[in-house]
Amino acid sequence: SDLQRQEERGELLQPLTFVLLGLCSVLLYFKVSLMDPGFVKPEEEAGKSEEQSIVIPQVPSDIKMRRCGYCMVKQPMRAKHCQECQHCVRRYDHHCPWIENCVGEKNHPLFIAYLSVQLVVLLWGGHVAWSGLSFEQSWDWLKHNIFLLVSFLLIVVFTIVVLLLLISQLYLISCNTTTWEFMSHHRISYLRHSELENPFDQGVILNLWRFFC
Repeated sequence: SDLQRQEERGELLQPLTFVLLGLCSVLLYFKVSLMDPGFVKPEEEAGKSEEQSIVIPQVPSDIKMRRCGYCMVKQPMRAKHCQECQHCVRRYDHHCPWIENCVGEKNHPLFIAYLSVQLVVLLWGGHVAWSGLSFEQSWDWLKHNIFLLVSFLLIVVFTIVVLLLLISQLYLISCNTTTWEFMSHHRISYLRHSELENPFDQGVILNLWRFFC
């Protein structure tokens, strides 16, 4: 059959791969949006305080854990209360409106994986849309290709947004800082009173290793 001949020539490999990547992107989206990003629980307070004093010796020891004025738990270092989620989140990065969830300690690596897969899908989709366009200066051509042209332009916009977000996230990860810490450095006590500009930075390689592994 035609389907068997296409399979033998490898013509089905690319569309199947594209569909699998799209499916993987959707699954990662639901995983990142529905999972616990690292909500602070009251029973975790004591253990986290001791752990941080060992892991981050560059931070002045007189900086104490403060109690959140909203959910009344003691915030571990690098945690922040999210107004949208109504919880304190460990290693809070930001609240992402795309996934309607916080990006924090537990789901941050999966968020990066989601952005990476999404970028591949967008680039591939943009290439397919561009290859289907053969430009002609006529109204008939525009009427027959308007949907494909608009789709390509939307793909370009989303690709730029995802690419910039992924690059900025990878840069911050390589410095072992979060979006919140980067934007609010002057307002965070453990950064404002530290002798180092970034007490968590242990070098690019070690920062990436600890984040992803």
